[in-house]
Amino acid sequence: MKKYFYKNLTVQELAGLTKRPAVDFSKVFETVHPILNDIKKDGLKAALNYAKQFDSFIGEEIRVSKKEFREAEKNLDKKTRKALQIAAKNIEKFHKKQLPKPYTVEIQNGIKCSREFRAIENAGLYIPGGSAVLPSTMLMLGIPARIAGCKRVVVYSPAKEGKVNNPLLYAAEICGITEFYKIGGAQAIGLMAYGDSSIPKVNKIFGPGNQYVTAAKLLVSIDPEGAAIDMAAGPSELVVIADRNSNPAFAALDLLSQAEHGPDSQVVLLSDSEEMVSKINLELLRQLEILPRKEFAEKSLENSISLITEDLIQAVNFSNMYAPEHLILNIKNAEKYRNEIHNAGSVFIGGFSPESAGDYASGTNHSLPTSGYARITGGLTVESFMKSMTFQKLSRKGLKKIAPVIETLAEAEGLEAHKRAVSIRFKN
Repeated sequence: MKKYFYKNLTVQELAGLTKRPAVDFSKVFETVHPILNDIKKDGLKAALNYAKQFDSFIGEEIRVSKKEFREAEKNLDKKTRKALQIAAKNIEKFHKKQLPKPYTVEIQNGIKCSREFRAIENAGLYIPGGSAVLPSTMLMLGIPARIAGCKRVVVYSPAKEGKVNNPLLYAAEICGITEFYKIGGAQAIGLMAYGDSSIPKVNKIFGPGNQYVTAAKLLVSIDPEGAAIDMAAGPSELVVIADRNSNPAFAALDLLSQAEHGPDSQVVLLSDSEEMVSKINLELLRQLEILPRKEFAEKSLENSISLITEDLIQAVNFSNMYAPEHLILNIKNAEKYRNEIHNAGSVFIGGFSPESAGDYASGTNHSLPTSGYARITGGLTVESFMKSMTFQKLSRKGLKKIAPVIETLAEAEGLEAHKRAVSIRFKN
């Protein structure tokens, strides 16, 4: 990790440290756009051709059968089944509190306005299946969709040699998923967005993926015939704030837990102690040697930084500038800094709150904003699978009271029909 001292940096140099490793989407769009056009034209046939080309898909049947769901549960070891059940229970407990409540306001006598919520009817969930298959992501997407009350929830994930791994299928079963397709990549996003005569399209697409999946999501989201998306999720990222009281092994493994996601992930270490930064760097080297995904983590660390600040408030302020997907406060009296944090997807307070807890089983969602989007938005919630609707009911007396206001404003905007739509109701 490259080491910097806050006191030696200009405002522009500090801002430069908040930039993520760039992805050249122009080239990715050139690859993805023809794939989407082919699927838009030929549907499942085109999607299957690309699945065979890019994912070595075998066979013609892409939908997971009831038998495959049963076999996945049967062949899954008891320990993993139990872990998925407990994680699902915790995620459901936290997310149930997110169900939005309708309300009605009597604006004045004869005018009532209300807001209600409805589930998105067709939701598509994308579960990555490249270098790491993520049943945890299945729970993080599937459980909020179920709580929201979506009528149809369909899952797409790439299959190795035509087979989806057992933990992922069992996680889908826990979520109540029955429609699951063995297809991934940009071709999966295309099929979700445009559908086929045998597979209806979805209204909104959820889930992370590589740069090709992200590019496909962006393209279908601006196509009137496509589908909405949850967010443009980029590579995983983490900020760890550590002080002289921190356990260096804890901090090092927290950093590596995100670095091992992939070479384009980025981790940032902030500390008011140069000595602690040195200790953590030594631990990083030691722990790195025993990681199965060492190559990914090493490349990620090349894009990562450590920044030595003059105090912890300075560290928190830089974190707010960076706006990380995940933030760990591995410091003494961490709770007192809670109100100083303004930009972060998910925050982990104290030495015994590893980011891994949020990734799997503490209950919060791990589908979070990356690339600085935590400045303007939060992570995935039950409301992400819903939309709000407003209602209004006016009596004759109620409309008459505000008729002059409506007519005056309509006249000011030069919209005569708007004005007359009110006045005609009181002519006779």
